Amino acid sequence: MKKYISFDVGGTKVKHGLLLENGTILSKGSYNTPCTNLDIFIKEMVETIQKYLRNNHVMGVAISLPGFINPYTGYSERAGAVTALINQNLKSLLEAKVPLPVEVENDGNCAAIAEKISGNAKNCNDFICVTIGTGIGGGIFVGGKLLHGHSFRAGEFGFMITQASGKNFGDIWHSTASTSTLINSYKKLKGISKYENIKGETIFLEAAKSKSVKRLIDEWTRNISYGIFNLAATLNPQKILISGGVSSQQDLLTTIKKHLDELPWWNDIKIPVEPCKHRNNAGMIGAMYHLIQKQGS
Repeated sequence: MKKYISFDVGGTKVKHGLLLENGTILSKGSYNTPCTNLDIFIKEMVETIQKYLRNNHVMGVAISLPGFINPYTGYSERAGAVTALINQNLKSLLEAKVPLPVEVENDGNCAAIAEKISGNAKNCNDFICVTIGTGIGGGIFVGGKLLHGHSFRAGEFGFMITQASGKNFGDIWHSTASTSTLINSYKKLKGISKYENIKGETIFLEAAKSKSVKRLIDEWTRNISYGIFNLAATLNPQKILISGGVSSQQDLLTTIKKHLDELPWWNDIKIPVEPCKHRNNAGMIGAMYHLIQKQGS
């Protein structure tokens, strides 16, 4: 069975793995994302690829990347928190240094592709995948096809304004419901330096014994529910899937559904809200599927 190297680039970590073409992950690892330095970003990615190549015959390199990504050329007009890749072509940069074909696709689209091919949307023609991480993104399938949009911005759900009053435009979904927002709110609550590294798992564990932290998570999940409501009302999909590291938290979906049920209009547009089957590996797996599709086209 053919092997592929796959990367899922996030604003905090770069996850990588050696995958079989059926989506099986043979091995994986991660390193901190060098968000602001292009030379270091390319150097660390090339070194990782070379390590996999020492003992494996590989068919290509697949990359899941945040931002406005042209999946046909590999060009990134924006790359989320990875500012080093603004107006860069990661495909070209890597292909100049490694003897393998490279393909790049938006991270939310990759998660949606993974769920469509071998996940919890196999039997769906119309569904949405929402990725919750450093920022919020996602992918949209309509009529069985991935929707890229006119300028590759479809699925940029984080830019939705979900709260507003009077002349104040309020906050976009990125700033009210991302994992980084939860972490920053926790640091403010606990008087922790903004430079200290705190993992989301730490907050969820503390919520079990701290009422104030539990309230913090409750407010955060309410903000998540607002965006999900808007997506359901706009596109009327068969289901909405939640991806990203937080999707592994056992009570997350239960709390989100509780807040949705509190909205008086939810029963009019109600649809299933479920976790992604591939959880935090959806980006890597979907990026590989995208690469295979490109090689077969």
